[in-house]
Amino acid sequence: MEGVIRSQSLLSLPSNPQTRAFNPLRNLRAHLHLRPNRPINGGFPAPTLRAQNPPKPSHGFSPNAPNPSFSPESSIFSSKQRNPTHGWWFRSRDGSLHVRRAGAAIPAPAPEPEQEKPKFLGVEVQTLKKIIPLGIMFFCILFNYTILRDTKDVLVVTAKGSSAEIIPFLKTWVNLPMAVGFMLLYTKLSNVLSKEALFYTVIFPFIAFFGAFAFVLYPLSDVIHPTALADKLLAALGPSFLGPVAILRIWSFCLFYVMAELWGSVVISVLFWGFANQITTVEEAKEFYPLFGLGANVALIFSGRTVKYFSNLRKNLGPGVDGWAISLKGMMSIVVLLGLVICAIYWGVNKFVLNDPSLPRIERKKKEKPKLGMGESLKLLLSSRYMRDLATLVVAYGISINLVEVTWKSKLKAQFPSPNEYSSFMGDFSTATGIATFTMMLLGRVILRKFGWGVAAMITPTVLLLTGVGFFSLILLGEPLAPILAKFGMTPLLAAVYVGALQNIFSKSAKYSLFDPCKEMAYIPLDEDMKVKGKAAIDVVCNPLGKSGGALIQQFMILTFGSLANSTPYLGGILLVIVLAWIGAARSLDSQFSPLAKLELERQKMMKEKVNEPTISVDTATGSLHESTAAASSSNESASKKILSSEFENSSETSTPQPQ
Repeated sequence: MEGVIRSQSLLSLPSNPQTRAFNPLRNLRAHLHLRPNRPINGGFPAPTLRAQNPPKPSHGFSPNAPNPSFSPESSIFSSKQRNPTHGWWFRSRDGSLHVRRAGAAIPAPAPEPEQEKPKFLGVEVQTLKKIIPLGIMFFCILFNYTILRDTKDVLVVTAKGSSAEIIPFLKTWVNLPMAVGFMLLYTKLSNVLSKEALFYTVIFPFIAFFGAFAFVLYPLSDVIHPTALADKLLAALGPSFLGPVAILRIWSFCLFYVMAELWGSVVISVLFWGFANQITTVEEAKEFYPLFGLGANVALIFSGRTVKYFSNLRKNLGPGVDGWAISLKGMMSIVVLLGLVICAIYWGVNKFVLNDPSLPRIERKKKEKPKLGMGESLKLLLSSRYMRDLATLVVAYGISINLVEVTWKSKLKAQFPSPNEYSSFMGDFSTATGIATFTMMLLGRVILRKFGWGVAAMITPTVLLLTGVGFFSLILLGEPLAPILAKFGMTPLLAAVYVGALQNIFSKSAKYSLFDPCKEMAYIPLDEDMKVKGKAAIDVVCNPLGKSGGALIQQFMILTFGSLANSTPYLGGILLVIVLAWIGAARSLDSQFSPLAKLELERQKMMKEKVNEPTISVDTATGSLHESTAAASSSNESASKKILSSEFENSSETSTPQPQ
């Protein structure tokens, strides 16, 4: 028997055998090492038997001895499987189950500690690579826009044969069709060109036009403007058509006016914000977008000082020199230079930042908005008192600000007929607007928290009402008030100009800091369907009606009463009615919004309490009791309420001045 065993070379018996208990699992664990080798049985790797510290032949196993008739994989184990919970397990021929714990096999590699990203002033450097260039771009765009906005008014209002009466006709019959045509063209180009090519294709014509206007078109204005034809038309149609005829008379100035308006709506809203939303994450936007709004007002302050400086160059020039032409060349040179800086920053960000492999591109799916027609939008607005009040707020602001602004600019021309004087005053006006808006944006959050939504929503119409009444009173009752105003060194006309300027400054700063946040907050308590459809309806009906409503009213008054001055009393009465309706709608909306907002906050509080409330559960397998919270079952809902609360808290900080 011993010879047979030795001939098989499987076992080597010791010369003096000792008796000890045999444990197959312990012996396997002590002498064998299992290593996954190849996938079998549905993809699980098969173990490989390997000697680990093999003993001498005289003491038991001799795994290296040749044994062609013995195969461990076929003789010892008939089935090999892997249990992902318990490790390797083997079923032998006798049906017994042998388990090899995964913990005793190859240990899983420990995860490498994530390296902390470099930071500067508490902000990740990768984020600063995007935010700082975007901030500089936004500053340059808003700096240019302020210069262009002030210059366009000077050109069309102070031009010979024109007045402020041209503005309502210009906005309705030139600016609006040009804006619609541009958006159609932009849509076509976006389907053909890449994003970078589209950016350059849109912005370079603006830069080229503003440079060409200052150095080519304006010096040749007397040659290219059809002054004789305009005089004949005005004589045939009558003085009531001064505004429409002036569009033909000074067509190059009107083209500048439209291009300046499009710079605000296209370069700011479409190009910049489209690029910013493309490369920033949601977390970065929440943190840095409010700073862009504050930076916009800083740009407003500096650009106002720039306009003031170039407008005062006329004082140092000799007689017979066109001071406004020199001022225009200086300001447009800055516009062209900063436009090229904007393009350079855009190129640099795409070249060196977005191509950085450590900064993955942000791909976002476009949020689909419901497309409502005019009829569906009107039906939706009329069916809900809440939406009617909100629509009244939007329309009333657009109409009232236009009614006062155009009348004020007509008085401004009467007080400052020279283009340089007019432009100098507009520089001071822009600086004051920037300072007031910057201050009000810092105070807006305090007002919302301390006094609530109703008070914050009432501030803008109240400011418009008080300053509007004062402005129109000075125009209509200027003669009786002249002796009183003379004591302060002012004429009724100058007083009206100053009061109108205060009206525009405070109403716009209140709009950016309070009106816009309150309007956006009013959507929050609505259900999701009404929130989306209601906002779409207001975009379709109320925004265009508010922007063009004031211009249409002024056109009707001018054509009916012959001039803007003759229609001033009626415009004042219309303004009073609109602002009172605005105040009534704000009070009505507050009575509906505040209870809904309180319900939302109470629900949020209840959800927090529910999350922290312990629950008892029984483990059916072990019969033990476990104490847990309801956080898992309500995580989605509590997250949505957290977002709602942050919108209430931060909506006053995310309002960015938009072009008017």
